[in-house]
Amino acid sequence: MPRENGEVADGALWSETETPVPLGSHSETAALGEPASNGDRAAASIPPRRHRESEPSADDFAAERMLRTPARRPASGWRRALFHLSAGQIRVAPSAAELRHRELVARVKTPIRGCRKIAFISRKGGVGKTSTCLLAGHTFAAHRGDRVVALDGNPDAGTLGHRIHRETTATVTSLLADADEIERYADVRGYTSQAPTRLEVVAADDDPRVTQAIGEDEFKRAIRLLERHYNLICLDTGTGVLESATRGILNAADQVVVVIAPSLDGARAASSTLDWLEENGYRHLVDGAVGVINGVRSYNGVVDLDRIESHFAARCRATVRIPWDSHLETGAETVVEELQPETRQAYLELAAAVATSFVDPPGRRS
Repeated sequence: MPRENGEVADGALWSETETPVPLGSHSETAALGEPASNGDRAAASIPPRRHRESEPSADDFAAERMLRTPARRPASGWRRALFHLSAGQIRVAPSAAELRHRELVARVKTPIRGCRKIAFISRKGGVGKTSTCLLAGHTFAAHRGDRVVALDGNPDAGTLGHRIHRETTATVTSLLADADEIERYADVRGYTSQAPTRLEVVAADDDPRVTQAIGEDEFKRAIRLLERHYNLICLDTGTGVLESATRGILNAADQVVVVIAPSLDGARAASSTLDWLEENGYRHLVDGAVGVINGVRSYNGVVDLDRIESHFAARCRATVRIPWDSHLETGAETVVEELQPETRQAYLELAAAVATSFVDPPGRRS
């Protein structure tokens, strides 16, 4: 009588993936009644291997399958209060804002292959370029597990090193002077100051006895040294894109963040920065640029920020608005916890916008 698919005479079920016995083999000859050799009898006594995909194995004991993972605790607001008051018995679904926050954090954590270098640039001074570089670095360092460093690339007494608690008097100049002796991360760590977020900063020289600024070649060497020990480097630049130091930073950069003041002349200067990059061999950086309208107040008078943002949205891959925050206006040491929640959220948006390009290969000039 006909048998079910895969059934054999002795009632055993064979896997559909079992390899059939080739015609003309010794095993087939034995099956047709020919005398079998001792080797054939031994082979015939071994039961066929069965398909084991659905059978129990040690692979079943994965944490995702065997552990009852508790729901994530609400991060803030009345949902968090209700969770604590009910001893975790009442869990309300996360709000749209919390889901957005989780999505942004996940993007900020995008893995990096090798080292990624991000230059913060503007042709106009006083637009908050240094604070934007610093706070973006803080955001990356706070959420990522790898090493993040910010390098002050302003050749004329940059202030990045004054925005965190200084742990060392070392500067980029002393780093370069001792470059031949730096082999491990523990060596380079002696030239950086680290914030509570884990962001490290290499300060610029502000010694009045310094009479000659370091230039393109020196910054190239500094970046090559740092990229051996860090996964992400935030590069603060001076106000002049024509400076030798800025050239060295742009030649090493994988991405740029263009900082825009919320004013007519600030927007014009930022747009001319993009023009200069396009005309001088950095078109690849413009294509992946992120525009930051920095210091946006609740009321900006007659300036139409929507039009400004629309202009840069057409030229950059993404644009982000950073609100004005009194804590950043002092120019003193920046404490992330003292920023307004809206400011911290805006910098998370910025970091996520930058990190979106981490999946792409670095776009450097040859």
